[in-house]
Amino acid sequence: MEQVKALNALEPFIALSKSATSPRAAADLVTRATSAPNTFIFTELLQTPQVQALASSEGFAPHLTVLEIFSYGTYSSYITSATLPALNDAQKLKLRQLSLLTLAKESPEAGASLSYATLLPALDLASTRELEELVISTIYAGLIDGQLDPRRAAVHVNSVAALRDVAPNGEAIGGLLTSLQAWAGRCEATLRSLEAQMTSLRAEADQRATQAAAWTDKTAKLLEDEQKGAVSSPSNAATGVYQHLGSGGKSSSMLTSTVVGTGNSIVPPSGASGQGPFAAGPSAFANMMKKIQPPHQQRQSQHQSKFGGKRGSGQMDASSSGSEGEASDVDYEAMMDVDDEYDGNQKASRRKL
Repeated sequence: MEQVKALNALEPFIALSKSATSPRAAADLVTRATSAPNTFIFTELLQTPQVQALASSEGFAPHLTVLEIFSYGTYSSYITSATLPALNDAQKLKLRQLSLLTLAKESPEAGASLSYATLLPALDLASTRELEELVISTIYAGLIDGQLDPRRAAVHVNSVAALRDVAPNGEAIGGLLTSLQAWAGRCEATLRSLEAQMTSLRAEADQRATQAAAWTDKTAKLLEDEQKGAVSSPSNAATGVYQHLGSGGKSSSMLTSTVVGTGNSIVPPSGASGQGPFAAGPSAFANMMKKIQPPHQQRQSQHQSKFGGKRGSGQMDASSSGSEGEASDVDYEAMMDVDDEYDGNQKASRRKL
């Protein structure tokens, strides 16, 4: 922003340089340009042919030197040359401001403090009040960003504006190249760090994707196995238990849970009537099953026998006479009513106790 402002302020003087055909006119143009506000860059004006022609003029050549000092020199360079023309107050203020900018820029560390003892002789000032006023005006002009510290007699500089030209000598250009190379090195290091971080992030993303895919496959396999297990026939499970008991096994609890879970009548599988508990016939196997039934099924059996003469008698007859392979129907609603009545009586007895 400051550079654009300074270039816009110099534009009128560059246009006027085309009409400065005499050395006196060119020298006067240099004085006006260095005295104008907001003109801090002078390279374009210094390179014009009319201003460069001052070098061959014997009486006005010092004006070219003054413009070069304003472009990339300091106030110390001016006061050490006795042949240079005198400066007006506006030129002195501007050259001191530019010199302060150069001193802050050349400090060895960023954010370093410039002591009053160093600045006073370098800027040819007699009192600290004049120095503080100069620093304040430089800050308001946008040349530096810093703070005054009167207690420690120092100026803390945070940053400087890029408003000084590069001197056309090997030392200045070499320093500029060194700064550019250091900046390029920092950029390359930053790019390498970013690439390493991106590579690490891609690897982590691939790992998470692999884990997610493995988890999805595992979940799908578990669901498939569970569905296959649910589709298997209950009669096959009961047959397996019957075969286990027929071979002499004693897993009565497994038999009970398996047979009751099927919801079918207790009918031995074919070929198992002459083995183990089936040797005495189906009636003996049924009596054994009644003994190992859980309590709630024992109550259900009692209800069936209690209501056998009413609703269950015809069904029992149909089951005893009847057709093989057909399951007898039981009036479960009547049994559930009796269960509710029985449970209610038991709860009432507990409350009385």
